[in-house]
Amino acid sequence: MSRRPAPDEVYTGVTRIFAVVIAVFGLVIVVVTLANGGNAGATGIWLGLIFTGLGLGRLYLSLRRGDR
Repeated sequence: MSRRPAPDEVYTGVTRIFAVVIAVFGLVIVVVTLANGGNAGATGIWLGLIFTGLGLGRLYLSLRRGDR
């Protein structure tokens, strides 16, 4: 028989998935901005870096919390 995952396990898994998705969105924003001629001061670069940082930071915290 297969056991159902605990609610904490589901929450942790979904949190990690969303963190990766947010980080990937950030990278896509940066790439699209650069492909369209954006420079280092472009809003898309900064928004992309913020999204990437938030996603990776959330993933880091989630993985760190899971080590306990």
